[in-house]
Amino acid sequence: MYGTGERVERMERTEAGLGAATESDGSRRTMTTFSAADQERQRGVRRMKLTALALLLFVAVVYVLAKWASNSGAGPWAGYVAAAAEAGMVGAMADWFAVTALFRRPLGLPIPHTAIIPTKKDQLGVSLGEFVGENFLSEEVVRQRLRAVGIGSRLGAWLAVPEHADRVTAELSAALRGALTVLRDSDVQAIVGEAITRRADAQEIAPGIGKTLEKIVADGGHKRVVDLIVARAHDWLVLHDEQVMDAVEGGAPGWTPRFVDKRIGERVYKELLRFVTEMRDMPSHPARGALDRFLGDFAADLQSDTETRARVERLKGEVLGRGEVQDLIASAWTSVRSMIVSAAEDERSELRLRVRASLLSLGARMAVEPKLQEKVDGWVEGAAVYVVTTYRKEITSLITDTVAGWDAEHTTRKIEANIGRDLQFIRINGTVVGSLVGLLIYTVTRLVGV
Repeated sequence: MYGTGERVERMERTEAGLGAATESDGSRRTMTTFSAADQERQRGVRRMKLTALALLLFVAVVYVLAKWASNSGAGPWAGYVAAAAEAGMVGAMADWFAVTALFRRPLGLPIPHTAIIPTKKDQLGVSLGEFVGENFLSEEVVRQRLRAVGIGSRLGAWLAVPEHADRVTAELSAALRGALTVLRDSDVQAIVGEAITRRADAQEIAPGIGKTLEKIVADGGHKRVVDLIVARAHDWLVLHDEQVMDAVEGGAPGWTPRFVDKRIGERVYKELLRFVTEMRDMPSHPARGALDRFLGDFAADLQSDTETRARVERLKGEVLGRGEVQDLIASAWTSVRSMIVSAAEDERSELRLRVRASLLSLGARMAVEPKLQEKVDGWVEGAAVYVVTTYRKEITSLITDTVAGWDAEHTTRKIEANIGRDLQFIRINGTVVGSLVGLLIYTVTRLVGV
């Protein structure tokens, strides 16, 4: 029914060669390689073709025998049988032509509007892409389908199960470890350092420091620091008395007698020790009051004095530009990264336990709170709509380009293997229906006497 014996042999050789095709492109490889399932489907197509052909041959034999019987005077019944068989042959041939025209040119003849799939493959791909874009990737369809699903309530009920929360926590931990592994420390350190430097350069720090210092002084928070400093200074003076006196004596003029320098050194040391001791033991010491006033004035200058603020900004730039500060930023990222990776790997870490508890709590709330469900549904709908409206052209072009990249002949073979068996029923039905219609027409004709 599909051509000469040579054509059939060529078809079989082509089908056998399909199993060995090894295209590098994924879509082309899919459409040029026959799997075991495809080969089994193709054998089913061949069996159905033989069944349809056998039925055609059967009605042809019936037609010949009925015509012979009619000419031999067998009676009126022979005419009815011949009419039914003749119409069955016509229906079978018409449907054979229609089915064959989908995949190839019947009998190899260049009949117009045949071999539709191989010749119209690219147009079919474009039409399929447009169909998907209009009927599956429209905003209305996406919102309607997602709203009908009720993602918020379903996700909440799913997350509320401890086993599911454990699974999500494990997947998030694996994703976090993977992301931190892929990231290069040098790149992250450079980004973090640049971000900190840029942020620090863009924002003046003197007024903030001045407000903080002003509040600390007003609350007396600096007094403990002063207590610590004067206590340590007193202890240091007690332990290093000789060094202090030697320093005073060393700074004396060379023409003064040595005993005078020594007496002056002892006197200076005693006065200094007395001053520090009094300052340590007397909360109301004048020096403490002077220090309070100095810090208050300095806090005010940091907020309002132009020169002081400019000096602080210059100092800030110098500090940030030092290599030690950049090394500190780099080491901070390394420490944070190691800490996060360790916490992600440890199932009993505080990080994973908190994430698991948060997921369980979120799931429990989402399962029973309609407002939260609506909020989650809105987020999902918004994200999905953004994707389909922004990338609809790219998604449909993926379908179009993929179909355009398929080989026409092998695509035809693949499609025929998958749907050809069902199409052969059209030929069988055409034979049966044609016979019944032919019998009906012949019967009506006889009845009306035409």
